[in-house]
Amino acid sequence: MSKPERVRLDAATMAALDRRRRLKDKIANVTIGFGGVFVVLAITLIFVYLLVESWPLFKKAEFEKAQSYQAQQQAIWVDMDEYNQTGIRVLPTGEVQYFDVKTGQTTSSEQMTLPQGVSISTVERSGVLQGLAGAGLSNGQLLVFKANYAVDVAEDGKSKTVTPSLRFPYGTTPLIVNDLPQPLTEFALQGSEDGLQVMATANNQLLWQRFAVHKEESEEGGLGLGSAMDEEDGQDKVYERVSNMGLAVDSQAIRQIVLGQEARWAYVLTETDISVFKITDGQPQLYQTLKAALGNAKITTAIPLQGEISLLVGDNKGSVSQWFLVRDVNSEEDKFNLQKIRSFQLGTAPITTIAPEAKRKGFVAGDSQGKIGYFYTTSERTIGIHQAANAPINALSVSARSEGIFVQAADSASFWSLHTEHPDISMKSAWGKVWYESYPEPSYTWQSTSGNADFEGKMSLMPLTFGTLKAAFYAMLLAAPLAILGAMYTAVFMSPALRTKVKPAIELMQALPTVILGFLAGLWLAPTLEANLPGIVSLLIITPIIILVCGFIWVQIPLEKRNRIPDGWAPVILIAPILLGGWISFASSQTIELQFFGGDIRHWLTYEAGITFDQRNSLIVGLAMGFAVIAPIFSIAEDALFAVPRHLTNGSLALGATQWQTLTRVILPTASPGIFSAVMIGFGRAVGETMIVLMATGNTAVMEWNIFEGMRTLSANVAVEMGEAEVGSTHFRILFLSALVLFVLTFILNTVAEVVRSRLRKKYGSL
Repeated sequence: MSKPERVRLDAATMAALDRRRRLKDKIANVTIGFGGVFVVLAITLIFVYLLVESWPLFKKAEFEKAQSYQAQQQAIWVDMDEYNQTGIRVLPTGEVQYFDVKTGQTTSSEQMTLPQGVSISTVERSGVLQGLAGAGLSNGQLLVFKANYAVDVAEDGKSKTVTPSLRFPYGTTPLIVNDLPQPLTEFALQGSEDGLQVMATANNQLLWQRFAVHKEESEEGGLGLGSAMDEEDGQDKVYERVSNMGLAVDSQAIRQIVLGQEARWAYVLTETDISVFKITDGQPQLYQTLKAALGNAKITTAIPLQGEISLLVGDNKGSVSQWFLVRDVNSEEDKFNLQKIRSFQLGTAPITTIAPEAKRKGFVAGDSQGKIGYFYTTSERTIGIHQAANAPINALSVSARSEGIFVQAADSASFWSLHTEHPDISMKSAWGKVWYESYPEPSYTWQSTSGNADFEGKMSLMPLTFGTLKAAFYAMLLAAPLAILGAMYTAVFMSPALRTKVKPAIELMQALPTVILGFLAGLWLAPTLEANLPGIVSLLIITPIIILVCGFIWVQIPLEKRNRIPDGWAPVILIAPILLGGWISFASSQTIELQFFGGDIRHWLTYEAGITFDQRNSLIVGLAMGFAVIAPIFSIAEDALFAVPRHLTNGSLALGATQWQTLTRVILPTASPGIFSAVMIGFGRAVGETMIVLMATGNTAVMEWNIFEGMRTLSANVAVEMGEAEVGSTHFRILFLSALVLFVLTFILNTVAEVVRSRLRKKYGSL
């Protein structure tokens, strides 16, 4: 009776155990499934976050009419404050009207101090950063003024009051430019430490003039000649002409004069030609003349772009072209040529006026048919073109924050709201060659910041992507062969006792912090290799020779003596000869350098071989990052090789194949999916590596395969510049775009790797 009871008890126990096992299986399945879903969700959220932060770079600009004013008096010059609240209109009569931008209504007005019966013929702006404007009078005189906006912020900080006014930094008394009573229409001005410099058509010729504070007043007041630009009492000073130089140019044909780059260059334009003057020690000299510069088109207007390096030229066919001086790299002398870089099409009517932005490299243009367009030079983007009026556009003003444009036409006036945060980025500027100001040719360049207010941001992702792939390539060039060959020997030929020591030791390398490897690479490895570069080259030659010699000697040893060494331990003997060869290579480095490279291999590489050498270069990255990548490649590849079923290898050996034949024809094909996965995982590790490339590359964003030059990678660039990027700025978002590109790049690599691995597994899985 007891035996059946024991059987029933066992059955009950087994049922309980089975229920527990099923419960544990369900919990494990749910946990693993939840973990997988969580990983996919986390990756998706990272992708979405990067995309959200990068998307505003390519968001469509908002450029639309906000206000329209009818029956307004004709203004010859307009300006607005940075908050788009108040504006200034200057009428030909000399009346200055201050108005509310929202309504267009005049809030106050004043009259410029003009001589009796004199009116304003034209108004020309100086460089946009200076903010000066000159009113050319009908009697040949010049009155220089500057818009000033006093901002009063309320105590609650939520509202502000802007009070506009005009300042006269060079005095309220007009300056005599033309001694003859002729209207002053073609001129350009530039404020400097020496006072005011003016180039104008006057006295029936082209003149170069300089105005400074009256000598007696300067000595009495103790005020420097150029201090009126920054002092409130500058308008009380009396300025006089201290130099007047005539230039041998036909003044009758001149249509426009532009001073650029702190009055170091001057551009004189006729309907067809552009003449360039170089100003040295205050003396302009004709430098270059471009005949029929625009081909069949005729020049209608011109103005300097922000920074005064580029010249914007409008023509009678509705096009605005950008020009700047380009250094002739083929000339031994410091020679420049004015070249047309790019052009923008507004319409088919002649361009009447152009207004540059104050803080960016964009501009607004208007034509004789009432069209206006906003363009950006660096990215070559046409942000928007609109019909603003039914008559020619006479004057344009872009607010300092580039959030509004005031348009003065012959029949009306209007205010246009502008919201474009990142016009300097486009697919072309991010991935194509861009011809930047003062560069000799189009290039891929990354230079996100500068100390200059007129800096042109250079944010090409090509050199960063190239640097990422270059660093990964040189790392894999070292790591992949060593790791795979090491895994082949460890899994197939090495004795089990030795394998249990070697494999954990190599896998332990993965625990080394990459910041330590980068620190050692930058501060120890780079100087060591620089001092022993001939030794490194000779090491690549001596090491294979030593291995071949040792192999030859090994074969000559009698078999009974070779059998005394445990199976699989023979290659350990090679360690000592290889170390000896390394010592010989480094010891002979200086001798080789003296005998073959004149005692300075860096000088020889640079001037004889034409190869640039940087201390922190791709060779350092290849060695340091290759060392870091060896461990994961070796570990995965070795596991794949060791996991090949023994019946396959035993069958191959039983059929008479050697160990090497078995390895190459049986084991490697069977383990190829795992080996390929190991290589791709290592490549992905190299692509995403940050600290080693940050500390060992020099972080120069160059596109050269030269192994002796450095690079800058996407990950290192984000690590270096994210801390100094202004939140929401173009720089900030382009860094997120860099991270997104890196994310997508690794995703594509992993996807391709998985596809190839699946096909290899399907092909060799039946073995």
